[in-house]
Amino acid sequence: MTPTTHIATATADDIQVRGKSVVHDLMGKVGFTQAMCWQILGRELPPGPIAVVDACLVALLEHGLTPSALATRLVYTSAPEAMQGAVAAGLLGVGSLFVGTVEGCAKLLARMVAAENPEVEARRIVEEYRSEKRSLPGFGHPVHVPDDPRTPRLLALAREHGVAGRHVAAVEMLSAALDRALGRHVTINATGAVAAALADCGVPVAIMRGFALIARCAGLVGHVHEEQQRPAMRAIWEAGERAVPYEPSASPGEDEP
Repeated sequence: MTPTTHIATATADDIQVRGKSVVHDLMGKVGFTQAMCWQILGRELPPGPIAVVDACLVALLEHGLTPSALATRLVYTSAPEAMQGAVAAGLLGVGSLFVGTVEGCAKLLARMVAAENPEVEARRIVEEYRSEKRSLPGFGHPVHVPDDPRTPRLLALAREHGVAGRHVAAVEMLSAALDRALGRHVTINATGAVAAALADCGVPVAIMRGFALIARCAGLVGHVHEEQQRPAMRAIWEAGERAVPYEPSASPGEDEP
């Protein structure tokens, strides 16, 4: 069977994206978020879901000197001729612990939604993660305690735009199960809220981390621009050396116990 693409083609006078003309149907007529969803998902989203997707992208855009931002700044200063390499270095940090947890949480929410009894499934998930001494993706934050301020705003927007459905209900159910099991409150962080909101907008779990990558890409370009204007790499480098001082091994070639 001959492979085909349904995404795009180009002619001498136009570019077609999923049957729409970039020049005549998209440019100046839809915003970037709508065009992005059309290209990725292959369908138009109503205004409500588009507003929620847009809010999710904004929520994940920036969070200061995080590992991904530090990687981008350091690599850019080492190779300023290749901005794309610096941004790519930062995007490699969108993994199972930072930002990429949106995918991990979405998988758990999908599991709950598919279960006969989501509340029982929530308790089962919490028990599994606790028994394995693993953190629940989408929950907890080192800075935002007791609550991540982005979360209630995202969930409120999902409700305001008529998007909130089974996945938003599931993340709140999972939060309640976790709090009961621990005997204390643990925040639903931004990635947990984003996972629920995007899932209720119809974004498949398998592509959800891509939305996080798009948001972080824009944020990392901002860090490159600031590094161009007000370089911080030397200070970051020196801070690293101060934080991790050199100590010679007792015997050459042997690690300390």
